[in-house]
Amino acid sequence: MYETLPVATVRTQVTVPIRFPDGYGTTARVFSFNGLVDGREHLALGLGDWAGPPDRRAAGGPAPLVRPHSECMTGDVFGSQRCDCGPQLREAVERIAGVGGFLLYLRQEGRGIGLYAKLDAYALQDAGLDTYEANLALGHGEDERDYTAAAQMLAALGVERCALLTNNPDKVEQLSRLGVTLTERVPTGLYVSPANAGYLEAKANRAARKPDAPFACSRP
Repeated sequence: MYETLPVATVRTQVTVPIRFPDGYGTTARVFSFNGLVDGREHLALGLGDWAGPPDRRAAGGPAPLVRPHSECMTGDVFGSQRCDCGPQLREAVERIAGVGGFLLYLRQEGRGIGLYAKLDAYALQDAGLDTYEANLALGHGEDERDYTAAAQMLAALGVERCALLTNNPDKVEQLSRLGVTLTERVPTGLYVSPANAGYLEAKANRAARKPDAPFACSRP
């Protein structure tokens, strides 16, 4: 496992209290890293009994729950209704805190094309293109995200196997190929609004995603 990955190490870890606008709060152990291949400032948030699950592996205990979450300033910070990123982040923090694990906050704005390019893509979507067609029209790939740094982060944290909280088959495929042992894929919720229905339909059609209702899937 992880034999071919460049080694990353934990740089700093600090405790951060978290509170969402709806009042939900928890405490996270936030990790930064040295040696990530893309040079970006990705973070890992240890939530709940994040230190316990790795220690229990030898006894056959549950694998930690891990959510790779790509940064979305418009959704995560400003509550944009054009996507489902903000609600998925909120859901992930509570679910991971409940069972123990990590949220990987990846600096991959706009599926890897950057914030300004994402806003350019929004303008093209307003003109009738879907989210993937807009990326292509701008000369980008449909999804330019690479999860090598995410695998490095898990290795640095000592996570040898995990349950992956995602609806995205590309995350499953890439992390498996990079040496992460995935015990199961746990679906995230589906958060539909009038402003994001077309976006979610495009994701379902292009990436074959089938989200379940929020909190509908429990881990064994």
